[in-house]
Amino acid sequence: MDSLKIDSQGQLKLPAELVRQLGSESLAVLSNSARHLLLGRSAEKSPVTLTGLLGDISLPDLLSFFNMFRKTGILSFELEGGEKALYFQKGEVVYATSTFADEELGEILFALGKVERDALQHARQLSAGRAPLGKVLVERGSVSARDLWLAARTQVESIVYNLFGFDTGSFSFQPKALDQEKIVRLSMSTQNLIMEGLRRQDEHALFMRKIISLDYYPVGTDKQLDELSPGEDKFTACARPGRLNARALFRRVGLSEFDGMRLLYGLLEKGVLRMEEGPSTEVGGDLGQILKIYNSVLRAIYARVIQKTPNFAEEIKSFLHDLPQPFSFVLRDVGLMEDGSLDGNRVVANLEGLEEGDKKKLLADALGELVFMESMAARRDLDPPQAQPLVARVQEITSRVKSLIGRHE
Repeated sequence: MDSLKIDSQGQLKLPAELVRQLGSESLAVLSNSARHLLLGRSAEKSPVTLTGLLGDISLPDLLSFFNMFRKTGILSFELEGGEKALYFQKGEVVYATSTFADEELGEILFALGKVERDALQHARQLSAGRAPLGKVLVERGSVSARDLWLAARTQVESIVYNLFGFDTGSFSFQPKALDQEKIVRLSMSTQNLIMEGLRRQDEHALFMRKIISLDYYPVGTDKQLDELSPGEDKFTACARPGRLNARALFRRVGLSEFDGMRLLYGLLEKGVLRMEEGPSTEVGGDLGQILKIYNSVLRAIYARVIQKTPNFAEEIKSFLHDLPQPFSFVLRDVGLMEDGSLDGNRVVANLEGLEEGDKKKLLADALGELVFMESMAARRDLDPPQAQPLVARVQEITSRVKSLIGRHE
């Protein structure tokens, strides 16, 4: 956490990231003492009444507090990599939101095998700023109303369960009446959510000892068992050829990530399946060319800027996290390599299910956003003689990629 100090003129200089989040609105002192200062937006109708740090209080204790005292309002979390909010109605969690890409409703539907990537992408384009994504998917016949309702419930529960993986971060609570249309009827109470979240946290660690990574490939062994359940039989039949990684396999059989991990772990324990690391192959074709072109300039910019701005990698990760759809979908879970380039195989895996033309366009647009941001950082941090060649190179590769995409369109 950044250490701030009030200067001799009584001014408090905030980090740039905080300034960006707060904007230009006036702030009011909500609470203060000799040991603390709590500021909030003065125009806020429902001011923050409680704030603190995860670690000083555990998540189970925090959720139990709101449940015990039957609180109504919004509990917001600032976490590494994203933000979440839990909506309480008389102490029960009734809704939740998240900026983490894999907890978005469309991604939940895709992960459960309820919608294909291509249909999801088209629905996102139609819904942008005009209608909720779920409504568009149902109206187009891409998902049923029941599947949408079940996915919405799964989404809220997943947001809560995944919170248990964080032991650092900050939280704040705003007491306010909730929009009744947002309330989702969950399958369990807040106390049961807490117990299930703790259980899943323990079991996740156990499962991953054998699964190793969801990017690894389950493969069939020579061992045959007669007492497998129908679900295990179906999973084993899909896994045996070894063509799908664990994450894709869960989607193929229509299981959530946790339920898929539990089933896979059991089959690994029985010796019916084993895990293999997928071959690390270079991406070919036009997608490979686009990645190669953009990665070359990303390496060049990173090598220069990191010398002047040691926290440049964190700045890039923050930018990737804040990308809107569909760019956040393209770069979801993509690791930043030590040289500043991106993991091409992960990017291509995210594009699976789209038509070839859409893959190229989305890839070029998403990488173009990142390269533009880094070129602005180069202008900001480097002397003009260092920055100008990099900016010129960005302009040159943008033209090359446009030409590459246009060859087959």
